[in-house]
Amino acid sequence: MTRPIRIGAAAAIARLRGWSPVDGRDAIAKTFQFADFNAAFGWMTRVAVAAEKLDHHPEWFNVYNRVEVVLATHDADGVTELDVELAGIMDVAARPIDATVAGHGDGAPSLKKR
Repeated sequence: MTRPIRIGAAAAIARLRGWSPVDGRDAIAKTFQFADFNAAFGWMTRVAVAAEKLDHHPEWFNVYNRVEVVLATHDADGVTELDVELAGIMDVAARPIDATVAGHGDGAPSLKKR
């Protein structure tokens, strides 16, 4: 297997909506917010299936209707095309839940049910 090529958080963020750089490391982050736990966990399940197919797994944290995600490719010690691809999959997977971009007040974007 070839090592993924590091592109960096800035290059990834330029191609993605609502993702932010992570302080202190080459990674990107986004917080998704859903109507309830069932919607959040359903989204995580759909993303997990896609992540497994890519053999690229997110760092994520779930509390009730919120899922905080950090993406970086550990083999490259930073952000690669795999992270951009998985971020795009996450964004698309959130759309059928009728989500819109909303803020948390801390500057971190999220998805929130209308």
